[in-house]
Amino acid sequence: MVLVGGLNFRLRDALAPTGAWQPTAGWSPVILALYFLVFFAAALLLGLPFTYYGGYVLPHRYGLSRQKLSGIVADTTKGLAFSLPIELAGVLFVYLLLALVPTSWWLWTGLAMLVFMVLLSNLAPILVLPLFFKLTPLPEGETKRRALELAAQAGTRVRGIYSMNMSSKTNTANAMVIGLGNTRRIVIGDTLLDRYSQDEIACVVAHELGHQVHRDIPQLILVESVTTLGGLALVNLLLHLVVDQVPLYHGLSDPATMPLLAAAFGIFALLVLPITNGFSRWVEHRADVYALESTRDPEAFIGAMTRLANQNLAELEPPRLIELVLYNHPSVGRRLAHARANESRFR
Repeated sequence: MVLVGGLNFRLRDALAPTGAWQPTAGWSPVILALYFLVFFAAALLLGLPFTYYGGYVLPHRYGLSRQKLSGIVADTTKGLAFSLPIELAGVLFVYLLLALVPTSWWLWTGLAMLVFMVLLSNLAPILVLPLFFKLTPLPEGETKRRALELAAQAGTRVRGIYSMNMSSKTNTANAMVIGLGNTRRIVIGDTLLDRYSQDEIACVVAHELGHQVHRDIPQLILVESVTTLGGLALVNLLLHLVVDQVPLYHGLSDPATMPLLAAAFGIFALLVLPITNGFSRWVEHRADVYALESTRDPEAFIGAMTRLANQNLAELEPPRLIELVLYNHPSVGRRLAHARANESRFR
């Protein structure tokens, strides 16, 4: 509606008197920043009913969430306080490139996004995760001992093993190996620690360590970077085509192109979703194989996957087409079937 109804041009014209400052020809950071904030606020408000229903009503209806609405609002506010300045800086950077290097902006944008993803992966356990959960070093005991043994078996150096207070917000369970290099650590949700046997916890931790063994994080970053670069290249072609054909645009770095860029890249992301999800499912299956081979305990693996499915209300056997398009993990039914098919190997 923004594009078809011409609201993108009207918003640009309405903001024009607020700042004609151009440090570089064709780049008006004040107008761009205001345009982005208005665009962002409008999208946020339009999405509020869906966010409320999907993030509060449904999780509480099915007993997945323990968080009050005030807590969700607080987390959302913290998330916005963290992400909004980064997104704004990213928009200003992209439009600076559009003004300076209109034919190769997409390439430099892709490279910058790669650097940012690597940096964020490194800082996530010390900067992002603690914003939303309390991380406590796991005390000495069987769980820590086995996790350290599995890490040593995987040849993975970790900077610590932590418990995460998931129970303060949710009834679901999870664990992860998060971070890169000197920030890498094993994080286990307290909802997992409190309800699962030691063997089941070991299988979940082994699965996460399987990602480290196979260097899945760098591979996922690489796949994401390649698909992003491909999307940016196509968006670049579309942008040049539209701007050349529509005289109301004042050039590639015109703030009015912002909705066009967002729509084009959003459509591309939907089109490549089955490809990126397919790669992710393969990665997750490979980690399952590693967990079975490193623990040699298919019974505990089956128990852990069954508990996780019940606790997280995962669909056991989703329609195959839905799984192929939307699932970034193999369905629980497929994961259980693989483990059962290989039980005899570990007896």
